[in-house]
Amino acid sequence: MKTQLEKIRQNAKAALDSFETKEQVEEARIKYLGKKGELTAILKQMGKLSAEERPVIGQLANEIRADIEKKIALKSAEIKEKELEKKLREETIDVTMPGMPASIGSKHPLSIVLDEIKEIFMGMGFDIAEGPEVEYDYYNFEALNIPKDHPARDTQDTFYIDDNIVLRTQTSPMQIRFMESHEPPFRMIAPGRVFRSDAVDATHSPLFHQIEGLVVDKGVTMADLKGTLEAFAKRLYGENTKIRLRPHHFPFTEPSCEIDVSCFKCGGKGCPMCKGEGWIEILGGGMVHPKVLKNGGVDPNIYSGFAFGIGLERLVMFRFNIDDMRLLYENDLRFLQQF
Repeated sequence: MKTQLEKIRQNAKAALDSFETKEQVEEARIKYLGKKGELTAILKQMGKLSAEERPVIGQLANEIRADIEKKIALKSAEIKEKELEKKLREETIDVTMPGMPASIGSKHPLSIVLDEIKEIFMGMGFDIAEGPEVEYDYYNFEALNIPKDHPARDTQDTFYIDDNIVLRTQTSPMQIRFMESHEPPFRMIAPGRVFRSDAVDATHSPLFHQIEGLVVDKGVTMADLKGTLEAFAKRLYGENTKIRLRPHHFPFTEPSCEIDVSCFKCGGKGCPMCKGEGWIEILGGGMVHPKVLKNGGVDPNIYSGFAFGIGLERLVMFRFNIDDMRLLYENDLRFLQQF
């Protein structure tokens, strides 16, 4: 049995000296020291030995086990060190080589113009407000003086979730929500996404963006509306920009108007961008209807106000000379990287 044990020691040492991987070392451990290993098999025969031989063979078996375990530990450490050295050699970085350029994103054209608009109105003392995109019929229509039989409620134009809930068709519901939660005087704009059941083409989309504006105070007049929007237009398009107000109708303002700016490309002389008219329509507005003030909890006998709505996509298309609204939503990097 001594001879068998010494042979196991020699075979294990020779095998471990030749191994070069962790897997080979683990296989050797199982082969010689495992539950079904060669050393364990020898020890199971101890019962056949005499009382005098058992201590001697047991001590020798323990020495051989310890030798093999030590050899396995040393070999594992040696292999680990070699693997580390190899990894360091393969992953060496030449700091003198030029680096790989990192791909850096940029603002979307919608965000570029929206941030400019926010900055302009914040500079005039306006707050920024946000509201829900899934809106109650009351806030989207009824509270804005749009009765049940109004054409704007047509299911062909509005996404109805049920009879009482819609995807907001405009940011105007924020007029009511803001008046309900704030005491006048106040000034605010509410940018956000709106939804209408439009077919997708170069100038229409079922999803687009509006910027609602609302000012409520004592003695507010149309002159304040004109002055505010003129200051806005000059900041956005340059000091030589002029605006004009044309009569219009909105259920939630009275009187109402469409606001045009002098064409910033031709200076009002007439060009393809303004279709030869010298003017470009950019938004609508007017004095807040007394019923709307009352629905918002504001006494129309004490306070008055003006409101306006800006189509963000229209301003972006004019700013960057974009002729197809779909380009703003398709996420084509070839297009977006221009900005």
